[in-house]
Amino acid sequence: MLLRRIAPLSVNPDPLDAAEIPVPVPANGEVLIRVSVCGVCHTDLDEIEGRAVPPRLPLVPGHQVIGRIERLGPGVTGFREGDRVGVAWIFSACGECRYCREGNENLCADFVATGKDVPGGYAEYMVARAAFVHRIPEPFSDVDAAPLLCAGAIGYRSLRLAGIRDGDTLGLAGFGASAHLVLQLIRSIYPRTGVAVFARGDGERAFARELGAAWAGEFQDAPPWKLRAVIDTTPAWAPVLEALKHLEPGGRLVVNAIRKEDADRAVLQTIDYPSQLWMEKEIKSVANVARADVREFLDVAAGLPVRPSTEEFPLHDANAALRGLKNRNIRGAKVLRIRSRVDILG
Repeated sequence: MLLRRIAPLSVNPDPLDAAEIPVPVPANGEVLIRVSVCGVCHTDLDEIEGRAVPPRLPLVPGHQVIGRIERLGPGVTGFREGDRVGVAWIFSACGECRYCREGNENLCADFVATGKDVPGGYAEYMVARAAFVHRIPEPFSDVDAAPLLCAGAIGYRSLRLAGIRDGDTLGLAGFGASAHLVLQLIRSIYPRTGVAVFARGDGERAFARELGAAWAGEFQDAPPWKLRAVIDTTPAWAPVLEALKHLEPGGRLVVNAIRKEDADRAVLQTIDYPSQLWMEKEIKSVANVARADVREFLDVAAGLPVRPSTEEFPLHDANAALRGLKNRNIRGAKVLRIRSRVDILG
């Protein structure tokens, strides 16, 4: 499924075209992967609608990829044909700068993004750098594993950056693919932590309570206690300002989003310093993921009862999945099932 031009979904509701393209050939250090499934991420929408740095067009999107190695490129060791692997947002980094040496490849100036800078997983085949693919633990099905590579891994990094301890209070602003995995993780590793969820829809709030949230309300509602940290996973600015009001002194807001929509940027001009930022409150952004985030989260999640709620679409319905995400018709994560090209092209 190819993206050929950048435009809002309101202008072009079917931004991806089914197409035949050559099967890629793995270069030195790369593997060819036959794709089984690929998760659908809000970052895909950011690319398609023009909020992210423009991708190279035409482009195959997708960066939550699960499949099996079809062929090894020259120089690849440690993998065999048939191995089940995943590819995340980080396709590669320079490996030499200070950030890479410290394990923070996500901050590397030469960070290469899967499905943006290089073709991704909305296709039957893709190539990936062998050093940046991830083995998938056996407990996970392909569909369950796909959202863990981005929604789960970025949620895991966000939780680490929030800096909470067991018994602290935590807020989750927005309750989509990432937040519903973070909540499951918290219930397992921080069982005494009370979680407050802020979400727009009744269904999202009910889903949060099903998964163990101690409280769930709308963005403008006040939880029954102040929060040590809040992780924001929304595409908008207004929830950020609302969340700041609920932080305790010295609390931290972690913004888990590559881009925010511009429509409500004006709300930033209404920030009230005494009630929203004073008392040494902090705002910290999350920038992508490093390899270690993905691998650590997969290992942790495999040993816990962390499983995503998913909605599956065939690849040729990728546009419908994107529209559902845009309209915030969300319960967990959306995943594309890759089938034969006969199914794809009809």
